[in-house]
Amino acid sequence: MDFSLTDEEKAIRDTARAFIRREVMPLEQEVLRRERAHQPGITRDELRELQLKAKEFGFWGLSTPEEHGGMNLSAVAQSLIWTEIGRTFVPFRFGGEADNILYYANESQKAEYLIPTIEGERISCFAITEPGAGSDAANIKLSARPDGDDWILNGEKTFITNGNDADFAIVVAITDKEKGVHGGGSTAFLVDRSMGWKSEWIQVMGEGGPAALVFDNVRVPGRNILGEVGQGFQLGMQWIGKGRYIIPSHAIGLCERALQMAVDYANTRETFGSKIASYQAIQWMIADSETELEAARWLILRAAWTVDQGMDPRHSSSMSKLFGARVANDIIDRVMQIHGGMGYTRELPIERWYRYVRLLRIFEGTDEMQRLIISRDLLRGYTKIGGHLA
Repeated sequence: MDFSLTDEEKAIRDTARAFIRREVMPLEQEVLRRERAHQPGITRDELRELQLKAKEFGFWGLSTPEEHGGMNLSAVAQSLIWTEIGRTFVPFRFGGEADNILYYANESQKAEYLIPTIEGERISCFAITEPGAGSDAANIKLSARPDGDDWILNGEKTFITNGNDADFAIVVAITDKEKGVHGGGSTAFLVDRSMGWKSEWIQVMGEGGPAALVFDNVRVPGRNILGEVGQGFQLGMQWIGKGRYIIPSHAIGLCERALQMAVDYANTRETFGSKIASYQAIQWMIADSETELEAARWLILRAAWTVDQGMDPRHSSSMSKLFGARVANDIIDRVMQIHGGMGYTRELPIERWYRYVRLLRIFEGTDEMQRLIISRDLLRGYTKIGGHLA
């Protein structure tokens, strides 16, 4: 059993690490200063400039097919890169990406939505969550009724990432109430902001914030259906599924950085005449954190490997999301405890991480939803305990 990375995976990881250290990390103190002043840590133009620099490094479109100018990297390679991004708290991501379900667009839609999004000329958001349909995504109510060749959308979406910046939204709506979501009664639409939907910020405990989107008799041409009528929920679940190994991959990098800060601080901070690293309470927090971090790393990489093998990734991805999110919360809590009062200040990024990692247990599938998926797979015989070793 070989757990080593390939030479190509190591090279990709190391190049991404070098870029993050050289171009992104030097911005950290300015990001903290701005956020203390209640300003965005990084502007849209600054992010774009960083992304273009990354393109010179060869990083453009991690998951984008080569025919669209992307790298088309394996899931394992993408996981490794997101770990490197997680090492910095600057809100950065590599450019050249588009929502995975946008590739279901027809040729006309690709020209209008997919290609401009990949090139960074347009910003999209994915809208499925509603005030009464969070973890229970099948309970969405936003409706789309036919009107000639058009569809009229009415309802509200909430907690939509990029919802305030997006030029267009990928909206999952109910098109046949009788069939219901699971029976093919939902459809995905490409809806330009200019068609009339409105957004407003939702204030959250973390930096930035998602948006609430309101659709009041928004008219959408029939040509803007993404995929096929009745395919909306299926596309939505495919969109959400990718995040279940990417999100904890990002958290791994964050925790590595935070844990190293705790180690460095423990070796320099003195109380009662001794370095706090000499105290068993501190040693055990560090030991537990390293053990959990390593376990999460391999659980996440295995989930990504499952994707690359063309296997059904839902079970392994749910386990990686559940365990990775919990581990991140535990590790950051310990890192703050080790730093004491200083960790609670906004002079260090620890309190920022503390607020951020709490979100990991909620968005794109709560802990409870991951447990439901994992237990259901076992109880209904969809998978067997230890089946991946069979």
